[in-house]
Amino acid sequence: MPSEDIVPDIVHVIDDDEAVRQSLEFLLKSADIGVRTYESAVAFLEELDEKTSGCLVTDVRMPQMSGLELLQRVRKTHPDLPVIVITGHGDVSLAVEAMKAGAADFLEKPFDDEALLGAVRDAFGRKGSGDGRDAERRELARRIEALSGRERQVLEGLVAGHPNKIIAFDLGISPRTVEIYRANLMTKMQAASLSDLVRMALIAGLLPDRL
Repeated sequence: MPSEDIVPDIVHVIDDDEAVRQSLEFLLKSADIGVRTYESAVAFLEELDEKTSGCLVTDVRMPQMSGLELLQRVRKTHPDLPVIVITGHGDVSLAVEAMKAGAADFLEKPFDDEALLGAVRDAFGRKGSGDGRDAERRELARRIEALSGRERQVLEGLVAGHPNKIIAFDLGISPRTVEIYRANLMTKMQAASLSDLVRMALIAGLLPDRL
């Protein structure tokens, strides 16, 4: 059980998968980052108090209480506590919902170790400053501005969680053409994966009105 002596710059890892908890604990400790692990959102909330600091790394799909529900609870009492959401399901709609609810970032399993460490360090760096991500946001907004009108429409469809066939139907083009635009988007946005592309768009402020 975590001790009651919560100190700053601790990563609170919440995941019902013991192997994931152990892996993240090892990774963070190897990077000289303090870490505490919890087997459920409920277990973390039992330890949450006014002294809790650092950031959260939480899975989305967990029994009893989901990561999204945890995020919403934490935002009410600790609005400055960054929450990084991870998912093993590639669920774009859930990721969009989490970002709308105030998540600092989201990562899709399996993720690169450096991606997780970078997200944590960014969360620590911008905690309380409110503008730590401004440079990244401006750069991503610049990349989006460089897209063609059709590429922007395809990107908006992807961020909304729509499959290629639905995007094609909505735009009156073929699924194959959507695939071409999607490939162009990945190149122009310098995205390594679909989840990375969606993450970039969300950070830049490109949020759909509805999922």
